Amino acid sequence: MSNNHVTIFDTTLRDGEQSPGASMTADDKVRIAKILEEMRVDVIEAGFPAASPGDFAAVEAVAGEVKSSIICGLARAIRADIDQAGAALKHAVRGRIHTFIATSPLHMRYKLQMEPYKVYEIAIESVKRARNLIDDVEWSAEDATRSDPDFLCQCVEGAIAAGARTINIPDTVGYTIPEEHNALIKMLFNRVPNIDKAVISVHCHNDLGLAVANSLSAVQAGARQVECTINGLGERAGNAALEEIVMALATRRDRMPFTTGVNSEMIARASQTVSAITGFAVQPNKAIVGANAFAHESGIHQDGMLKHRGTYEIMSPASVGVKTSNLVLGKHSGRAAFKSKLAEMGYALGENAVEDAFTRFKALADRKREIHDGDIASLIDDSAGEGRIKLSALEITCGTRITQPVAEVELEIEGVKRTARAIGDGPVDAAFNAIKDLTTRTQHLRSYQVQAVTGGTDAQARAAVRLEENGRSVTGHGTDVDTLVASAKAYVDALNRLTLRRRAARAAAAE
Repeated sequence: MSNNHVTIFDTTLRDGEQSPGASMTADDKVRIAKILEEMRVDVIEAGFPAASPGDFAAVEAVAGEVKSSIICGLARAIRADIDQAGAALKHAVRGRIHTFIATSPLHMRYKLQMEPYKVYEIAIESVKRARNLIDDVEWSAEDATRSDPDFLCQCVEGAIAAGARTINIPDTVGYTIPEEHNALIKMLFNRVPNIDKAVISVHCHNDLGLAVANSLSAVQAGARQVECTINGLGERAGNAALEEIVMALATRRDRMPFTTGVNSEMIARASQTVSAITGFAVQPNKAIVGANAFAHESGIHQDGMLKHRGTYEIMSPASVGVKTSNLVLGKHSGRAAFKSKLAEMGYALGENAVEDAFTRFKALADRKREIHDGDIASLIDDSAGEGRIKLSALEITCGTRITQPVAEVELEIEGVKRTARAIGDGPVDAAFNAIKDLTTRTQHLRSYQVQAVTGGTDAQARAAVRLEENGRSVTGHGTDVDTLVASAKAYVDALNRLTLRRRAARAAAAE
């Protein structure tokens, strides 16, 4: 492989999931992982196997499904964590254990409460243990950008000697700046004698909005792996965004002569799927994947675009999987046109799934004048209504002359239809209260979000509801042209997901 190739390490399923409210089921992770594999992402960090039985099962499931990408499991520098990671990856065609320990004075003193010599010993031991389980081992120096350079060099040299093939230098708290980060990577190349035996990786957080810039500066200094996430998901302010890294390298080859193997035309689909599953809306002005990334409203901009697209677009929409035409289907469209559109958008579905999506498309087309790409993506991504509980009907009375909104909900619970009426502080609250009256009240609402899938007053609403019960957190999704119906669908979807979590917990306890 060329020395100018940059390995793309996606950690959406691990670090991205650590965003509060972004919890994913094993099925969610497999679904995203298969898209990442189709995108030709080099490494997929599927989770932290020792974190919970659910995370172990998710990593194991991804490892069993994905064949071409390397599947990675994270582990602290603890024997049990490393062994769990190895067990979760036993069915992977290509597996990697990623183990880490903090090396900064702040973390060693207050978090680990260890002397540097002890941290070094544990780091070396962890790499050796991981190498006994798997050939591909990555070692990370947590909080590397605030570590003492001499100690960092010592640890990197020792980890490579112990068998680490990849050395990750994380900017764990998003503290560094591009020039400083570039100098740090160059320093390692100049001072670590065996550094040519490993790939140098970077993992930058976005606390100062510099994650992508810091990652690119490290690549220019010699790093050849970038750890990133779809839509920039991650703890606190998130991580370097995969789509921004890939397209920056593709667009500015004149200054950064590096390549990735990623199929950039799948970026929009991956972004939409991750947004739908996590319930995290993509801000309209988000680079590459935002709704406005290729929109031009200013008269001056529109005039320039009509004369030459290059006046205001530095990349084509098609290069990231965005189609310039929106309205291509309507209520008179047939199955052939619908299937062609799905293929154009990158979806490969079985006949039963296509038929189900087409039925929902026809129902939507009867209610919505214009069908956009975003509407079709929502039809595919929307899983509301599946499970033991289904929303059959919703009727809400509210308005300025109504003292308190009243909702009447009909649910089909395991084939039996039941109805309840409830009041609330608002129409959504009333609907949720009615659903609770028909199901349970053991769950707590932690967040509720609504976004428009497309523009216009007839836009579909995409709702996300996060429920928590006994420490288990799930996010349900619902889409409909009626915002209140979308919200009720999302709540029901979350209840179905909670039911699955309860069953899994009982099964684990019984073992």
